[in-house]
Amino acid sequence: MNKDLLEIKCNVGIANVVMQGKWKFAIIHFLSQKTMRFGELHRALPNIRQGYLTQKLRELENYGLVHREVYKEVPPRVEYSLTDIGREFLPVTQAMEKWGKKYNELLRETFEEKGSE
Repeated sequence: MNKDLLEIKCNVGIANVVMQGKWKFAIIHFLSQKTMRFGELHRALPNIRQGYLTQKLRELENYGLVHREVYKEVPPRVEYSLTDIGREFLPVTQAMEKWGKKYNELLRETFEEKGSE
């Protein structure tokens, strides 16, 4: 957890800082479906660089939304899952999914109308 967040007096601002970045919502989305190993998550997000995925997972772990479990095996196995507070964020991602679908439909309608003119 990051104590510096306590200095932000706006709750929306805190959420914005925690979820800042291009891939965090997608990471949360995929981890909401199941616990995943790094390679699985990377395959689910093929356009993300490996180092950037590592960075975003660490940030989400530091903020307490993602749990990283390291199994003492050879070779070591690492799995990622959502914490309780990470799962609390799921209604936000679901609302964004719903809104995004409606907006996508609006865009398609708008550009199909313009394309037929």
